[in-house]
Amino acid sequence: MTKPTYLTGQMLIAMPAMTDPRFEHAVICICSHSENGAMGIIVNKATPMMSFADLFSQLDIGKEPLPSQGELMAMPVLYGGPVEPSRGFVLHTSDYFTADSSLRVSKGLALTATVDILTAMARGSGPKRAIIALGYAGWAPGQLESEIQHNGWLHCSADDELLFGTAHGEKYNVALRKIGVDPAMLSSDAGHA
Repeated sequence: MTKPTYLTGQMLIAMPAMTDPRFEHAVICICSHSENGAMGIIVNKATPMMSFADLFSQLDIGKEPLPSQGELMAMPVLYGGPVEPSRGFVLHTSDYFTADSSLRVSKGLALTATVDILTAMARGSGPKRAIIALGYAGWAPGQLESEIQHNGWLHCSADDELLFGTAHGEKYNVALRKIGVDPAMLSSDAGHA
């Protein structure tokens, strides 16, 4: 029997046949994948009209004045997925890591879901690069493998440029090109050879 392949640290790319509007044209960073299921953050869908500054204000963090970081405060909050949509996650470079609250995704990538990272970011002591998201995508044991087998997803390796340097609206096409797929050549009709 062959050992299962897990996709922790990889990017999922929705196939055109994906009709679920929550995942249509989604690019998802898989943060955890094992025999117990999978969890990931959608990295290319902004939450309408919400920025880091809005989230910071809603959470009533930082009673003391913080340095003005216009670019950070304007950073959009992403729709991370349909599970726990009011829970915040920060997918970030691993230069910021706390043993009790960060999950190592890959060598250079981590996930943190505590308010402390937002305060650190506002103070200028957070991770070098980050994505803030509300909610996550989750799969039961074997579910993601089945969806891949039924042509629901492609996958590619994650890299800093794709995650943090590419405009959210461009990530889908960039991820496809990364694996040699011309987005214009994809069909929404799935089939098996």
